Amino acid sequence: MSQELFHCLRLSLLKGIGPVIAKKLVAYCGSIEGVFSESTSNLKKIPNIGSVLIQQIKSDTLLKRAQQELTFIEKNKLQCWTYWDKQYPHSLKQCYDAPIILFSKGHVTLNQSKLISIVGTRKATPYGLSFCKEFIQELAPYSPTIISGLAYGIDSCAHREAINNRLSTIAVLAHGCDTIYPSMNRELATQLQENGALLTEFLSKTKLVKQHFVRRNRIIAGLSQATIVIESQTSGGAMLTARLANSYNREVFAVPGKTKDKYSIGCLELIKRNEAHLLQSVKDLVSNLSWDIPQNPVQKTLFDLSEEEAHIIDLISKHNGIHIDLIHSLCQLPYSTTNELLMTLELKGLLYVKPGKIYYT
Repeated sequence: MSQELFHCLRLSLLKGIGPVIAKKLVAYCGSIEGVFSESTSNLKKIPNIGSVLIQQIKSDTLLKRAQQELTFIEKNKLQCWTYWDKQYPHSLKQCYDAPIILFSKGHVTLNQSKLISIVGTRKATPYGLSFCKEFIQELAPYSPTIISGLAYGIDSCAHREAINNRLSTIAVLAHGCDTIYPSMNRELATQLQENGALLTEFLSKTKLVKQHFVRRNRIIAGLSQATIVIESQTSGGAMLTARLANSYNREVFAVPGKTKDKYSIGCLELIKRNEAHLLQSVKDLVSNLSWDIPQNPVQKTLFDLSEEEAHIIDLISKHNGIHIDLIHSLCQLPYSTTNELLMTLELKGLLYVKPGKIYYT
C-alpha cells in the first residue's frame, strides 16, 4: 500500500475535521504527508486550525489504528481511492464536500458517464416497486450503472432489478466494509459484488450513527449523472439526496404517483417546486440526458464474430465503460487471449479504448 494511502488514513482518523478542512490542510501543506511533517509553528498559521487539532496531528497515537486499517484493506482486497488520485471519480470530485478517501469491495468503474441513482422510501408501495422494476427493465439496453443505498424498499428493489437485468450496481454504505446494514440485505450485498460493488468512505469498526446516512447520501448524489426519486414522503433520505443532487447541479427526476398517497407527496413537492423533472417513462430520462438510442454492437458490422468475441462485445456494451482488469476477471480467459481479442475487436471498429484502459463500444 502507498504511503499516500497510509497518511490519508491518518488524516481521516483525526477527530473534529471533515473533508473540507482536511483538503484545506493538504493544500496549505503541499501534500498529505506534509500535513504530518509540517512544523507546529506553520500549522498555527493555517486559518481555523486550532491547538487541539494540531496536537492530534503531531501525536503518534493514530499510527497503530492506521496500520490496522491497512491490514484490513489488504486482507479484504479492497480498492481504495484518495481524493488526490487520478482515478478518483471525476463527478464526485466536483463536489466541495467530496470524501478524501473511498473504499470499494467488488468490481466497479466509477469514471463512466451513465451513473444513475435510484432512491425512495423504505416502505415502498406495490406501485412504487412495480414502477422501479419496469423502469430498470426498460432502461437496461442503455447499460447504465445503478447506484442506491442498500436500504429496504426502493433501494433494495433497484439493486435486485439491476442484477436481474445484468446491469452493474453500486451500493453506497453508511458504515465500513466490515459490516452490512440492514443485515437482512447481506445476501444482496454479496450478489451485487459479482457485477458491481459496495462503496463507502468509512473505515472498518466505524460505529453506525444517523449522521452517517446523510454523508452516504451526498456520495450517492455526487456520483450520479441523475438522481431518480420513485417514492418519498416530504422528508427523509430520498428527499435529502434529491436536494443534494440539485446543490451539485445534477439532474433530478421524480415519479408523480398518486396525489393523495403519502409516499408520493415528496415526489409531487419536488416537481411542484421545479426541483425535479417529471418522470413517467425511460424516454423522459434519456431524452433529457441526451443518451443515444442503444444499438446491438454486433449489428454495427458485417464481420462474423467468434463466440468469445461476441461475449466480450456483449460484456463491454452492458458496462459501456469498463476497465481492462475487470474484463479479464469476468471473461475468465487467459490474459494473453483476452488482450488479443480486445485488439482484434478494436481493429474491427467494434470497440474503442480511452486513457486508463477503459473500453467502450
